[in-house]
This record gives sequence, structure tokens and C-alpha cells, in this order.
Amino acid sequence: MISGIFKDISFSQKEITQIESKFEKLTLKKGDTLLNAGKTVNHQYFINSGCLRTYFVDNSAKDHIIQFAIKDWWISDYTAFFTSSKAIMTIDCIQDASVCRISKVDMESLYIEIPRLETFFRKKMEGAFAGFQKRIIGNLSQSTKEKYSSFISTYPNIEQSVKNYHIASYLGVTTETLSRVRKKLVQK
Repeated sequence: MISGIFKDISFSQKEITQIESKFEKLTLKKGDTLLNAGKTVNHQYFINSGCLRTYFVDNSAKDHIIQFAIKDWWISDYTAFFTSSKAIMTIDCIQDASVCRISKVDMESLYIEIPRLETFFRKKMEGAFAGFQKRIIGNLSQSTKEKYSSFISTYPNIEQSVKNYHIASYLGVTTETLSRVRKKLVQK
């Protein structure tokens, strides 16, 4: 389990035991909810297999997908996780999944016990932060075709796993607009 999460880091047997004691493996079925908006967020999750989505529901009851999480990705409501506020997003499973979860308390404990893990997680968060900034800039400045191309680049094999309305929600467009963009790309 640990070798899949912490690629390129080697650990002693004692460290492996310490780390494994802090993670819990969960098996999820399509449709399962991992986190509900309004709840306390104590964990973040590493995806071993499957596909999950993080989304926000606006005042008009419309879903806005913020992130998909596939194999080797991390997911949580990070605003709530890091600030100890209530979740503003919901996470559910859109394809059967296997995940490992770790609590904030256990992460902090591991940072003290195995300091190089703090560097590992810091680098992961830096990459995620940069990715979110790129996504915001793209949403503000790119055409739908450019957003879709960026989506395909980020999630190359996801189209077989998610519904068209999920992709449209992630891109901030209607399913009809998504269909038109796909049709134009196929014609080229």
C-alpha cells in the first residue's frame, strides 16, 4: 500500500509500519458519498483505483465539479481540511474505487516521526495549488475548445469513466456545448 502512495521514497521497515498504521483503506461503490457539504473534514484521501468527484452545489441546486480524482491523485475539501471549517463541497464516487485515508492529526504525527514526509506532502500541495491556479486562469480566459483540450490532457482516459454532464459541469458549459466542441474536434 505505502509504495503506491509514496513513489520514489524508500523507508525502513519501522517507518513502513508507522506509516501503514496511520492509513485506513476503504472500498467504495459507485454512488457512495465520501464527504458531504456541511460536515467536518478530518481526512484526505489517496486514490488507489476508481474515480471520484469533488463538487459544489450553488443556490440554484446546480452542481459545479471542482475536481475529478483518479488513480494516484489526492482528494478532500482542502479549504475545510486545512482551516478546520465545515465542508463546502461534496465528494462522491462515480466509479467503484479503492482509497486510503489519513487524518490531519495522523499526518502531523508522521511529519514529526518521519520529517521527509512533510517535504513530500508540501510538494504535492504546491503542485495541486499550481494546477488549481492554471485551471482558474483557463476558466477565465480560454475558449470551450481550449478548456476541453486541457481537460483531456489532464485526464487522458477519463471519458470512459464519467458521464458527459460531469465533463460539462467541470468545464462550466452545457452538455450541448460540449457535444458541439467534440464534434468540431472529430471533424478536424
